[in-house]
Amino acid sequence: MSQIELVIESRRKDLGGFEVGRLLPHAKRRMIGPFVFLDHMGPASFPAGIPKAMDVRPHPHVGLSTLTYLFGGQITHRDSLGFHQEIRPGEVNWMTAGAGITHSERFEHIRAHGGPLHGVQAWVALPAADEDCAPAFDHYGRDVLPTYESGGLWARLVAGKAFGADTPVAVHSPLFYVHWKLTAGTQAQLPAEYPERGAFIVSGAVQIGDETFESGRLLVFKPGEPVMFTAKPQAEMILLGGEPVGPRLIDWNFVASTQERLDAARERWRSGGFVLPVGDDREWTPYPGDPESAPPAMS
Repeated sequence: MSQIELVIESRRKDLGGFEVGRLLPHAKRRMIGPFVFLDHMGPASFPAGIPKAMDVRPHPHVGLSTLTYLFGGQITHRDSLGFHQEIRPGEVNWMTAGAGITHSERFEHIRAHGGPLHGVQAWVALPAADEDCAPAFDHYGRDVLPTYESGGLWARLVAGKAFGADTPVAVHSPLFYVHWKLTAGTQAQLPAEYPERGAFIVSGAVQIGDETFESGRLLVFKPGEPVMFTAKPQAEMILLGGEPVGPRLIDWNFVASTQERLDAARERWRSGGFVLPVGDDREWTPYPGDPESAPPAMS
């Protein structure tokens, strides 16, 4: 009997020379544990001088934490709390929106020097009790994230708890997020520790039972049984999941447990009720379908 509940194919979209693959939410699977959104960025390589139109302009969030993790390249983060942080491969930017935050993500290093961009962005829904918590931002270097290497498996625990290890990342509910690299023929097992689990194949391919799955696919597993992977020939993956926090609604960049919360966030953005990122407040991203005229940033 197959251990796989669902296979989600990456839905690729060209953003003007830069491809992003959407994995969550999906029509047949809205969430895996608290993970409500998953995008695969790239891989891509750019010359110096890329246009600013490729940047992610200031925009708002509520009701979630964002997790940005790169395999290659560099992104500049600025937010309304005043944080200005470069993120590089193997590091973690963990931003908790809670009651509301704005941020921008710009490719300043690539614009100046050229180079690759490859990574994954995840949204983690906050438990209902924390939806209106104070916003926060934390950056974690590679040196504070547990790593393991043996028998052809290299692993980094990026967030949460798994495989007997823990991270300092300030999560709000039980979850795990792991980066795996497997050399040719290596076997590794994902335990049945959490009720909801998934694996995104970044590159290469893996065999599970009698089936082989190639890159660009998110595998969703049935609960209750460990899953054994065999790299075919090699593989790089993100493992993720955790305890469910209950169903969530998404409207643009807002996540909430009720429609009323979404409506309030949308009108707050439209009326200028969010502070724009410090040092990046001259432009903004309008709500889809709205005109480009900017609302006043409130102090």
